[in-house]
Amino acid sequence: MVKAIVKIDERTNRVLNILKAKYGLNDKSQAINLMAQQFEAEVMEPELRPEFIKKMERVMKRGKVVRVKNFAKEFGLKKKK
Repeated sequence: MVKAIVKIDERTNRVLNILKAKYGLNDKSQAINLMAQQFEAEVMEPELRPEFIKKMERVMKRGKVVRVKNFAKEFGLKKKK
């Protein structure tokens, strides 16, 4: 476990206190850990579920795969900003 001294503004302090109360947490470090977990799940790329990987392996064995160089361009998708 890593210990850190951090400076937070009043609004962030209120948000951490709300998280503590809502989820019954003991301290602000638990609230920060919860926020990091939620951020990871929502913003960062999650790992593929094992059942999806197995399904894709079966599909690839049957040869029903179309390879494209630029997926977004091929299907007319725009990049997120």
